[in-house]
Parts: sequence; C-alpha cells; structure tokens
Amino acid sequence: MRVAVAGGTGLVGGYVVQELTAAGHEPVVLARSRGVDLVTGAGLDAAMAGVEAVVDVSNLDTTRARTAIAFFESAGRHLLDAGARVGVRHHVVLSIVGLERVGLGYYQGKLRQEEIVVKGEAGGTAEGGAVPWTVLRATQFHEFPLQVLDQVPGPLAVVPRMRTQPVAAREVARHLVELVLGPPRGMAPELAGPQVEELVDMTRRLLRARGQRRLLLPVKMPGRAGTAMVEGGNLPTGSAGPRGSQTFDEWLAEHVGQGEREVRGE
Repeated sequence: MRVAVAGGTGLVGGYVVQELTAAGHEPVVLARSRGVDLVTGAGLDAAMAGVEAVVDVSNLDTTRARTAIAFFESAGRHLLDAGARVGVRHHVVLSIVGLERVGLGYYQGKLRQEEIVVKGEAGGTAEGGAVPWTVLRATQFHEFPLQVLDQVPGPLAVVPRMRTQPVAAREVARHLVELVLGPPRGMAPELAGPQVEELVDMTRRLLRARGQRRLLLPVKMPGRAGTAMVEGGNLPTGSAGPRGSQTFDEWLAEHVGQGEREVRGE
C-alpha cells in the first residue's frame, strides 16, 4: 500500500518510514526537502498520486500560539483536501496528551489540527469529514530532555518542571503504522510510556550519561500552563490506553553517545 508520511524526514516520521518499509508498504515522504510544501500545498497533489492512507507527523519548532495555529491549520487543510481528491481511506494524525489541560502555545496549534480533522473543516473537498480519520495522542518522547538541553547550549541548563510518562519515538511510530493499516478509530486510546518521570530528573540522568557538567536550573513555567505541567497535566487519563515497553533508562543505554545523531533525526 502507498502511504504518505507528512513530516517523514523528522524524528518520528523517519521511524514511520522505516516501519512501513519493513512491513512491505511504500512510504511517500511529504516534506519541503522532497518538493512538497504543506503550508502552501505546492507539490502536494503530484506526491499524493496513488496514495491510500496518510500519517501526519508534521511539526515545526515554535512556542507561539499564532505561529503554531497558522501552520497546523494550513497543513491540515491541504492534506485533507489532497487526500479527499485521491480517495484516501484513512488519515492518521499524531497529537499530544493533555492539550486542553496544559494549553501551551504550541499545544493550541495541535488542538486546531485536531479540530480540522475531527470536524471535517478542510477547504471544501473534504468538508463533512469525507476522509476517515484517527487521532493518536501520545506523551513526550524519551528524546525530549535531549531536545531541551540542546536548545540552549552552554554551562546553564534551564529545564521546565514537568511530570511526564515518556515513550520511545520508535514505539510511537510502530503504533501509528498499526493504526494506519487498520480501520479508522476516531480518537484512539492515549499512548504513553511504561512509567511516570520528572523532566528535571530525566535531564539530570541524561547529563550524567553524556558525561557533561552543566548547572541544572529547574523552572516552573508561568501561569496555568506551568501549574498543569507540574501537577501532571501531560499524563494520560486512566490506564486503558496502550503503553510502550522501553523505559527512559533503557533508552539512555541504547541511544546516548554514538546514537545521538539518530536521536536528533540527523
């Protein structure tokens, strides 16, 4: 089966491409480096020819609500419209656990992305939810503290106080592939890792594993979002959803060091 992967050059997208290939399917990477601009729709129709399903793991690096909403709204509408034109049977979106409870700027963009899919708000051809869909909300990845550290290099590591139940990005990708190859499920059960962690503690263990000495400064994010992050707003509700098997310490042992380039998606 021919499956489009929006954001297929990123961390999770790269794993999705690998999993689809291993399962005997044909992934089609939708990314600017492959001549497809999700925001403008340029190159999208040509790339979507013959596609039967879509996995949307597109992303951008921003904390601003306006920027995130504009990106996910444009990309989501273009993907749904293009999918409707070629008769896509299943549109799967990766989202984040706790969007409403935490309410960060980036999360507001992801909420808008969900709304477009769930309510069928594409620009005409997909109106009314013509493309069957599944939304998978997952917790932060084991790679998250590495990304936090590398955002601000130097002797001081500023880390948000946050409770999370991290999951391996590869396991998220595997679950997305299982979903896209199956029937549409609407809002799928939330995916999380095997155990609850504190982001500050995860970052401290990562620094030790890398052999780095940096002053770690835990910071509570301002406002209701910061309170929600500290109190578990990013944790899954209930215990019914699927759980990854790899712990953060197991991920550290596997990836940190020679594997860090893979972790960053390089």
